[in-house]
Amino acid sequence: MKFFERENLPFFLRNSQVSWIALFLFAVSATGVIFSFIINIILGIIVLILVLVGLYFVMEALHRLMLDTNKYLTDLAYHIRRGQQDAFLEMPIGLIIFNENHGIEWINPYMVKYFDQSDVIGKKLGDVDEQLDKQVAKHEKDDHPVTIKWGDRRFTMLVEPALHAIYMMEITRYAKIEEHYENQQVVLGNIYLDNYAEVTQGMNDSEVSNLRNYVTSELNSWAKKYGLYMKVIDVDDYLIIGHQHTLQTIEDNKFGILDTIRENTSKQNSPITLSVGIAYGDDDLNKLADLAQSNLDLALGRGGDQVVVKADGQQARFYGGKTNPMEKRTRVRARMISQALQELMSESDQIFVQGHRAPDMDSIGACLGIRRIAKMNGKECWIVLDDNHIHADIKRLLHEIDGYQDIKDHIISIKEAEERATDQSLLVMVDHSKPSISMSEQVFNRLQNRVMIIDHHRRGEEFPENPILVYIEPYASSTCELITEMLEYQPRESESLNKLEATAMLTGIQVDTKSFTARSGTRTFDAASYLRSAGADGLLIQEFMKENVDSYLQRNHLISMVSIMDGKFAFCAGEDDQVYGSVTTAQTADSLLQMEGIDASFVITLRSDHSVGISARSMGDFNVQVIMEKMGGGGHLSNAATQIADKTVSEVQNDLIAILHGDDEDKQNDEE
Repeated sequence: MKFFERENLPFFLRNSQVSWIALFLFAVSATGVIFSFIINIILGIIVLILVLVGLYFVMEALHRLMLDTNKYLTDLAYHIRRGQQDAFLEMPIGLIIFNENHGIEWINPYMVKYFDQSDVIGKKLGDVDEQLDKQVAKHEKDDHPVTIKWGDRRFTMLVEPALHAIYMMEITRYAKIEEHYENQQVVLGNIYLDNYAEVTQGMNDSEVSNLRNYVTSELNSWAKKYGLYMKVIDVDDYLIIGHQHTLQTIEDNKFGILDTIRENTSKQNSPITLSVGIAYGDDDLNKLADLAQSNLDLALGRGGDQVVVKADGQQARFYGGKTNPMEKRTRVRARMISQALQELMSESDQIFVQGHRAPDMDSIGACLGIRRIAKMNGKECWIVLDDNHIHADIKRLLHEIDGYQDIKDHIISIKEAEERATDQSLLVMVDHSKPSISMSEQVFNRLQNRVMIIDHHRRGEEFPENPILVYIEPYASSTCELITEMLEYQPRESESLNKLEATAMLTGIQVDTKSFTARSGTRTFDAASYLRSAGADGLLIQEFMKENVDSYLQRNHLISMVSIMDGKFAFCAGEDDQVYGSVTTAQTADSLLQMEGIDASFVITLRSDHSVGISARSMGDFNVQVIMEKMGGGGHLSNAATQIADKTVSEVQNDLIAILHGDDEDKQNDEE
C-alpha cells in the first residue's frame, strides 16, 4: 500500500487532475481487456498487448507534458522576478520604501535624481526634503493618486501606508500642457456704465463727448495693459475678450479700474460707476455670452459699481461694491413696473404673495400692499404666512388685522396655498429674492415658472431661474417704498389703501430706515407722505414698534458685553447656550453704532433654530455686506446678516475676527 502513497508515485501522477485522468484510462482499459477475454482468449491477449502499449505511450506523453509545463513555469517565474527587479530599478516611476518614522529604507534609481543628495537611504524623509515629507504626511490617508507640486515640478503621488511605500511619477510636461490649455481658454465680459444716462442728462454735447472719450480711453488703456480686446457696443456698453491667464492677473489687482474711473469722474462732478460681468470656463462662445450677461445682471442687481466673475457651475466671485449705490430709479421705471404687474395679474387666475421667513414689518407691509394692488385690479390675492416664529410687532399687527375681516380671510397657511395654487397663478416674492429663505419653498417650487420679485436688497448668487418680472432696487429704503410708488399708478376709480394697510407699510419704511435716519432719499419721504395721506396712523405705528421688557433687557445685556476691535469695530457675542431673538440681535447692532468712533458693529447670538446668527451694521464707510457674504450671508453695504449652522457662538466670533483682520490686511496692501 506504500506504493500508492503520494511521495512514492511518479511526479506527474502527483497532480490530482492528471492522476484522475490516468485512473480513468486504467479503468476503461481494464474493462475492455476483461470483456475481450470473456469473448475470446486470443482476442483478449491481443487487446491486452494493445492496451499496455497504449498506456505506455500515454504515460510517456503525460510525463513529457508535465516536464515541459514545469520548465515553462520555472522560466516564467524567473522572467517575472527579473522583470520586477528591472522595473523597480529602471521603470520611470519613483518608489520609496519607508519605515514607521518616515525613514527611507530603499529608493529606486528613478527617484534619486530628484533629491539634492544621492545618499538618502537610512535618513528621515523630512531631513532629506521637508517639502516632500509634508506632502506625504498630508496625503498619507488618501486612497487614490493625487497631483502635487514638488519644487518646480509636478508629480502624481500615491502613498501606501500599509506597504510603507510611496509611488511617484513626474507629470510636469503634461501639467504644463494642461496649464497652457486652461490659460488660453477664452474669457468674455460685458462692461456697463451704471449711471451714464443720469449723469449726462443735464450736460451739453461737448461735456457728454468729453466724458465718454475719457471713460473709453481709460478702459482702452486698461484693456491693453492686460492684453484684452475691447469693443464699444453702445454709449454705455462695452465688450471685452481675453484669455484666462489675464483674468487671474486682473483679479489679483481686484479690478482697480472701477476705483480709477469712479474717483476721476467724481472730481469732475460726474461720477461714473461700472458694472462688469465676466464669464469663463466654456468652449461654447454662445454659452459664455449668456453667462457674461447673467453675471452683469447679477452685478446690477446688487447695486452696481462691482464685478461678478463666474464660471458655469462654480461659485461667483465679487469685486468692488464698496460704495453706496447711487439712486438712479425713476418715476418712469416705477410706472412701467406697475403697469407690467397689472398685465401679469390680468393674465392670472389668482395671486399669491409671500415674504421671507421670520417676517418683519417691511415684509408683511409689502404683502398687504400687493394684496391691495390685486384688489384694485379685481383679482384675489392670498398672503402666505406661517404664524410660527413671528416677532411681537407682527403679532400686534395680526391682532389689529382681526378687525379687518376681508384682510384676515386672505391670510392663509402654507398648506392652503399649496392646495389653492394652479398653473395660472402668480407668485409675488417681496422683500427677498432667495427661494431658500422664502416663507414657503414648497409654494415657490409649485409656482416657480410664474414668479415676480420685488426687493430692495442686493441680489445674491441664489436667484430664481426664470422670474417673469424682477424689480430689485438696492438704493430704495424698503420694499414698502417700492410698492407705495406702484400704488400711485393703479386704477384711480378702485378702492385705495385703508388705514391699517397704510400704517403697516409706513411702519415697514420707518423700521428699515431707523425712523428715516438711514438710507432715506427724497423718494422715501414722498412715499411716506403718500401713506400718511392714505390714513397711516402715527400712534398705531408707535404701538407696533413697542418693545417688550424681556427684549429690552436682553438687548442691554448684550450691549454690556461689548468689546472694541481696532478702535472701530464693536463686537457683542452672546452665550453659547443662550437663545436671543433675531430682532433683539438686530436692534443691539443698531444701538452699538451710536457709540463714538464705531464704524461697524457685529452682534453674534444663538438663534431659536440652533444656528448662530450675525447682525452687521455700519455707517456706510465700511462694507459689512462683503464681510457677511464671506460667511455665507448677504444684505446691504450698511446692513447685512448671516446664519451659520453647526458652530458655536465663540467659534463664529473667532471666524469673523479672522476675516476682519484679513480684510484690513488686503486694504493696507491695496493702499501700498
